[in-house]
Amino acid sequence: MTKPILVAVAWPYANAEIHVGNLTGSYLPADIFARYHRLKGNQVLMVSGSDAHGTPITVKSDAEGVSPEAVYKRYHAGFLELFQKLGLNYDLFTSTHTQNHFAVSQAMFLALKKNGYLYTERQQQWFSASLGKFLPDRYVEGTCYICGFDGARGDQCDNCGNVLDSTQLINPRAKEDGSTPELRETTHYFLDLGKLQGPVVQFLEERQGYWRPNVVNRSLGWIRSEGLHGRPITRDLDWGIPVPEEGWDSKRLYVWFEAVIGYLSAAIEWAALNGQPEDWHRWWTDAAARAYYFIGKDNIDFHAIMWPAELIGVADEFARTYEGSEGKPLNLPHDVPANEFLNMEDRKISGSRNWGVWGLDFLTRYDADPLRYYLTVTMPETSDANWDWDDFVRRNNNELVATWGNLANRVLSFTYRHWEGQVPQPGALRPADEAVLATVEAGFESVGQFIENVKLRAALGEAMRLCGEVNRYLDEQAPWAQVKSDKDAAGLTIYTALRAIDNLKLLLAPFQPHSAEALHSMLGYHAPLFGEQYTETISDALGEHEVLRYRTAAIPGHWRPSTLEGGRQLRQPAPLYKKLEPSIADEERARLGGATS
Repeated sequence: MTKPILVAVAWPYANAEIHVGNLTGSYLPADIFARYHRLKGNQVLMVSGSDAHGTPITVKSDAEGVSPEAVYKRYHAGFLELFQKLGLNYDLFTSTHTQNHFAVSQAMFLALKKNGYLYTERQQQWFSASLGKFLPDRYVEGTCYICGFDGARGDQCDNCGNVLDSTQLINPRAKEDGSTPELRETTHYFLDLGKLQGPVVQFLEERQGYWRPNVVNRSLGWIRSEGLHGRPITRDLDWGIPVPEEGWDSKRLYVWFEAVIGYLSAAIEWAALNGQPEDWHRWWTDAAARAYYFIGKDNIDFHAIMWPAELIGVADEFARTYEGSEGKPLNLPHDVPANEFLNMEDRKISGSRNWGVWGLDFLTRYDADPLRYYLTVTMPETSDANWDWDDFVRRNNNELVATWGNLANRVLSFTYRHWEGQVPQPGALRPADEAVLATVEAGFESVGQFIENVKLRAALGEAMRLCGEVNRYLDEQAPWAQVKSDKDAAGLTIYTALRAIDNLKLLLAPFQPHSAEALHSMLGYHAPLFGEQYTETISDALGEHEVLRYRTAAIPGHWRPSTLEGGRQLRQPAPLYKKLEPSIADEERARLGGATS
């Protein structure tokens, strides 16, 4: 029986280009996971969008002298282009600057208020006399009071990763003009996290044993040492979602509060775009559904603590507030498989120093699947990892090209040459043939289990190990020599190898979708493995918005052993990958630290 699987992917701030650390941190693992479940035939909904609000956008707009909307739309367009080229199969990639997201976020606010989890309080906030305004957290910088890092933001320290109270920063300064701000009183709404601490702790304790230790231990450790306290959910800003209360016109919902609501609002938007506005309930109120949140470790607190608190707090009130109907509680996260960080040539990735590899720039010189491969084999699932250009070239040539690409190409080319482009008719399989097929077919269980447990490096490693087994089988059977003396025996070897390759194609498809589709076609199939992506422009009260959508494949559920038959007509084979020159590593390192565009 198929299962509803929600794949909720971190929302990129629309104020900077996406680099390889972002990709391997959340976007690529989500896509691999979603593609696997699509192949399994499960009901996948993969959603995300550009985080268009908050101070990261307004800081950028101030620096450039343009509107926040112009900033967000420029970067949003780049995200859509990158995700299409890399093959990230979002059912919907939207943004937080839509009327739909405004309405859903405001309904969440009102449901929490109705249930008694919001309160107002006057608080101290930094005020700039020279600028004549209150300063949101990201408009204030200073020394972190936890680790001593000079350059911490008011909301979070990039050095130690802790969420900060901006009023405790040491030597605070206004980001805009460097002046020293003063603390003044202002009134804001707070989410009463103290009231929600008990159920949040219970939620986390129930997930011990299958959540990654870095996620559950960090979350429980923070709560047990610090306790949960009220946290403001409104800000003194004019860009963002209005607070649905009279007299609050000068304030907006805090981005940390409303951005995570995007997972819910995107599902609702997707259902509406499909003409089935109730369909979002399949992933959000059906008890059989499973929700997986793919994020980087700097977002653990917001997804393992804050977002569950919001969901617990609205209980079944959200449907009444938003739809005016009786509803069920919203589903809590089933898993939050947060990844660690990826460094670049043993140094932290930095946009300001141009120390990194940016996705769109990479794809002007190289293909998408080699990038997906390298980011998976080095994926920082349990500890920080490192991008090394020499290692990228070596793995591309020795693993992707030599172990897998050459296996597929030499067998198909040999078949095309000696059997007129048709799969040889097999006789009775020999023990060696049965053994190699059984070994590869076992991969549907072993690779699949790794992916379901979000152990993607291990899953890809297992698939590549099976490629090695088929190469070993071919070396032992030597059909290249066999065909000269016994074409029937060589034909049986090639038939077996083609079936094994057909299986390997599927095992590798979640990781290597572009080459898998190409090979799928070469093997004579007509229906695609996956659906297709396309952009669509939607209009609402806030204007026009471009979104990325996904059209489901005609025949889902390919995750099963090959039934490739003798006599099938193949298509003209071609290499799946390109061998890279070793000199590329030095050329690419020379780009690091250069002038930014």
